[in-house]
Amino acid sequence: MKFTRREWLKTSASAALLAALPSWLYAENKETAKLLLEEGTPFLRDFEEPLFNLHSRISTPVIIESVELLKKGSYYFVRTRSTDGAVGITGTKQMNDFVPIFQNLVAPHFIGKDARDIESLVDSVYRANYKLAGIPFWSPVAYIEQSLLDMLGKIANKPVYELLGGKLRDEIPVYLSGSDRILTAEEEVEIYVRGIAETGAKAVKFKIGGRMSRNLDTYEGRTETLVKLARKKLGDEIFLAADANGSYDVKKGIEIGKLLESLNYKFFEEPCPWENLSETQAVANALKITISAGEQDSSLWRFGWMLQNGVMQIAQPDINYNGGLIRAKRVAAIAQKLGKTIVPHNTQTGHVSVNILQFAACTPNAMPYMEYPWRKPQVAPTWYKPDFKIVDGKIKVPKTPGMGLEIDPDFLKDVTVIFKTDKSGGGKSSGSGS
Repeated sequence: MKFTRREWLKTSASAALLAALPSWLYAENKETAKLLLEEGTPFLRDFEEPLFNLHSRISTPVIIESVELLKKGSYYFVRTRSTDGAVGITGTKQMNDFVPIFQNLVAPHFIGKDARDIESLVDSVYRANYKLAGIPFWSPVAYIEQSLLDMLGKIANKPVYELLGGKLRDEIPVYLSGSDRILTAEEEVEIYVRGIAETGAKAVKFKIGGRMSRNLDTYEGRTETLVKLARKKLGDEIFLAADANGSYDVKKGIEIGKLLESLNYKFFEEPCPWENLSETQAVANALKITISAGEQDSSLWRFGWMLQNGVMQIAQPDINYNGGLIRAKRVAAIAQKLGKTIVPHNTQTGHVSVNILQFAACTPNAMPYMEYPWRKPQVAPTWYKPDFKIVDGKIKVPKTPGMGLEIDPDFLKDVTVIFKTDKSGGGKSSGSGS
């Protein structure tokens, strides 16, 4: 796959060309678009091409009237409404540090637009703010995107996975994760012995090294003890993986990688600092074990380059950090063309983990296991369903329209509206209500 300038469409029908252009390219500057077409030079890079035709699913415009940020206790939600009264809602990951970007730069961009154009809206909000690109920018985009997809799914009476390619799986196999390196190696392994016994999971990922630590471990010998003990305690049938969070230089990364190979670990995540592509590439070239990376990345071109050039074999974008489900599907498409897999980074459980299930349900190369954090015994929720319980190592994909999360209306009655953005310009609010 080449990421070079090329003609996107070739046809003699000018009207057909204009109709086929993504809405942002035509609507934002009609004269320029026409000129480009006349010159035969319009193009989209492979990773920019539209993947879904939501207009075919929903025949009438869905104009976005408002975007709200809600809070109850420690939980944040994004609620979107259309001018026709349709509502979408999604939980968020971290939010506190992102509120100004969310409120002032991201949310206003969507007001008055047709939600069916969500693919091009995700592109155009980036172009309007490209100098801010990174996790604090893309996470707010992801939350709004998922809220709008929830709305669109409810309007179409379809789960989001049906809008984004169609269901391939009814349940998603998961690997347990969640280590934070504060426990001893022995304590850490014991947590996952209990986790496998309770959930029936067939796979676990352990945190090793010290996190961007320049070869230092949490304490001397912890990594070596942990990875050996895990294989001994969990047995040869369990799929094991290890995540270094950029702890090593090339020499140490290769050393640890060879140890993991000897113990039949299946993949080695982020051996070197995430920005140091040549270092991770050198580690990958020296090892047989599969290398995975990408949780910090939000450049689609960069994902393509890393997969093409052997930096990694498994792409691991975070669905939120990378800008949402649509951009994760684009990474998946890049990986699929190159014969690679995608296993998104995920630190969420419960109601905010529904995005990983929707994604894996409709993505062919999202296998063999999705990440699902594990620390405590599973407890059934009281204010939402489904319960996202792991049974026999799998979580069932919700079948209800939208994102699949059903929130008890009583839970939202006294929610605090942090702010509301609409055509009037919006503003902060300390009010409450559903």
